[in-house]
Amino acid sequence: MPDIKVVPLGAGQDVGRSCILVTIGGKNIMLDCGMHMGYNDERRFPDFSYITRAGRLTQHLDCVIISHFHLDHCGALPYFSEMVGYDGPIYMTHPTKAICPILLEDYRKITVERKGETNFFTSQMIKDCMKKVVTVNLHQTVKVDDELEIKAYYAGHVLGAAMFHIKVGTESLVYTGDYNMTPDRHLGAAWIDKCRPDVLITESTYATTIRDSKRCRERDFLKKVHESMDKGGKVLIPVFALGRAQELCILLETYWDRMNLKAPIYFSTGLTEKANHYYKLFVTWTNQKIKNTFVQRNMFDFKHIKPFDRSFIDNPGPMVVFATPGMLHAGLSLQIFKKWAADEKNMVVIPGYCVAGTVGHKVLSGQKKIELDKKSIIDVKLSVQYMSFSAHADAKGIMQLIRQAEPKNVVLVHGEAGKMDFLKQQIEKEFGIGCFKPANGETVCMETIPTIAVDMSLALLKRKVMSLEKKDAKRAKLSPHNNHLPVQGVLVIKDTSVRLVEPAQAMKELGLTEHKLRFTSSVILETTVPYHVFIEKLQSQLERLLPNYPVQRVAEGCLSVDDSVLIKISPSSDDVTHEASSCTALVSWTLQEEELGSHVLSLLRDRIIRPVVSLDESSV
Repeated sequence: MPDIKVVPLGAGQDVGRSCILVTIGGKNIMLDCGMHMGYNDERRFPDFSYITRAGRLTQHLDCVIISHFHLDHCGALPYFSEMVGYDGPIYMTHPTKAICPILLEDYRKITVERKGETNFFTSQMIKDCMKKVVTVNLHQTVKVDDELEIKAYYAGHVLGAAMFHIKVGTESLVYTGDYNMTPDRHLGAAWIDKCRPDVLITESTYATTIRDSKRCRERDFLKKVHESMDKGGKVLIPVFALGRAQELCILLETYWDRMNLKAPIYFSTGLTEKANHYYKLFVTWTNQKIKNTFVQRNMFDFKHIKPFDRSFIDNPGPMVVFATPGMLHAGLSLQIFKKWAADEKNMVVIPGYCVAGTVGHKVLSGQKKIELDKKSIIDVKLSVQYMSFSAHADAKGIMQLIRQAEPKNVVLVHGEAGKMDFLKQQIEKEFGIGCFKPANGETVCMETIPTIAVDMSLALLKRKVMSLEKKDAKRAKLSPHNNHLPVQGVLVIKDTSVRLVEPAQAMKELGLTEHKLRFTSSVILETTVPYHVFIEKLQSQLERLLPNYPVQRVAEGCLSVDDSVLIKISPSSDDVTHEASSCTALVSWTLQEEELGSHVLSLLRDRIIRPVVSLDESSV
């Protein structure tokens, strides 16, 4: 039996360093190639030696697919392609290809120029890596080779994020990457058609969370920021350059306008301009409201939000600052946090998930003294607020996607092991399908049932549908069950075409004469009435018990049911005018009508008149 193998090199029972190896129909595919924000050593990248310990990886992989531009999904890409060695195709959407190199370069600068690391990819390597990228449009089927094809679906989450449907022959798999089933102020909701894949690999970041109303969360966020401004405090909002940053900027911009607030709002220098540029360029990826108003007013041209300069950190008075990165693990957001953490009037609002090991995670877990290295310890006195504006699907959203796609198996990645256990139980209970949560380096094998596409003749389909309209109890088992409808016919294979046709049509095409096979069984029935009366009574009883089938007398002493099952009644004595103590009924039917024939025979045995002697069966 063929199977699909899934092994996470990253994001197995963990968030960060997404990298999933999949083997489907003899093809090897890498899904995402991210870095882990909680590590600064070799653990930050996936262990590519799992694929091969020597030589380049091109011959071992058919393609690489990147779901979106977040570094935990693409941060290891230049290291993988240029330093480890991979020359094959890398697939991603147009916005992902445009934004990826900017974030990779930003990541490289922080790691190499500020932290002084040496074994790291260069700016040139980022450029060389991006030359290997093949872009895909939404709903466009891309043929990687003669057998492997991929198709992208809208995932919400961030600009350009996509879910990928991967197909090899009759086997298929969907990889979600990160997605959001709820539309927000600048992006639409994720969507996929009922593709019924063999395997659905889904993120499970918020596996146990069902988020409250977004409107309530927004109101709470604005109230807390406003209160902090009134107290003269400073508010730090650590964000990633694109995504939640734009969502919260639109929210604050609207609120500042409405309340006529004067406190300055700042955004990391350079990133606002770049973000605006890409949102203008890829406006078709935003939600309907932004698309509709784009010509009159660009939602991303902010009136109240200005570029931030590092010299503003020590400015007196209230202010709101959006700074990158989002988990306080490096860069400007960490620098500002170190300066502002000791003042109780200040506040940090963490709007999304923080990976274990980052400063953001430590702050959220309530640590009051955070050791960055042996020389610096942060004394945390400022107010810490966690408000989930995360663009990940919650438990309800994950269940909704499973309902939408109807997979045969589910694999959970990009989540915490304990939370995955809860979601796994819910999926198995509600959908009755296999659900797996492999750890990094652990292989999951899922058997697939091969399916063959067959063209069916219209005559055969019509006959099948008409038979389903008949309500006879014995035929009930032919009714549709689990989206499957059993059909009998002759399978004709010629060259590459496979057809299911009526037997008569197949005989005609092949120039064969039909050989008819009939089954006959006899049953002896007791009677106390004359022979001709007995036949009339038998006919009326059969008509009552089989209301959906015509019962006719076709010859002397002979009845037919549905023109296919014949019943020949013979008296036990030669004199048909007198009462007979018993009659012999011969029931005959073709192979095609075996169910109806068997049913009629059982009626004669059990429901009309009990046999007085054991029945004698024979096949002709």
